[in-house]
Amino acid sequence: MKGGKLIIFSAPSGSGKTTIVRHLLEQPDLNLAFSVSATSRPRRGKEKNGEHYYFMTVSEFKKHIKNDDFLEWEEVYRDNFYGTLKNEVERLWAEGKNVIFDIDVAGGLRIKKKFPKETLAVFVKPPSVDELKIRLKKEVPKVMTKSICVLRRLP
Repeated sequence: MKGGKLIIFSAPSGSGKTTIVRHLLEQPDLNLAFSVSATSRPRRGKEKNGEHYYFMTVSEFKKHIKNDDFLEWEEVYRDNFYGTLKNEVERLWAEGKNVIFDIDVAGGLRIKKKFPKETLAVFVKPPSVDELKIRLKKEVPKVMTKSICVLRRLP
């Protein structure tokens, strides 16, 4: 597996990483394409398979794990898996694109370990926990609760 650059953005929900990634994707001179992650969680709202995520059952996800089909994967919550399929990156590299990711820190570090020379990893730090709470209150309250619990565990 060899191709262009891998640009990874990681941050807590509500930090602004998705806004940054969208802005970068609009810059044609960067030749970027977004890596769509796989997940075993149910679709939400108007999410579309292959656009927002590659949705699959828990058993399908575990089969991909067993077949070593992922660059990285993680069980975020019980039976809620997320990961980056190798064939997704291969597909984008075959199109001559640099691949941009919006994934968690652990997944980003796994990719960087596998492709140290090709990877740029960026952590977007929120202005403060208080500002993050304000931003997340505008989003889904369930996401806010989970994110704040994760933030409390950080050093």
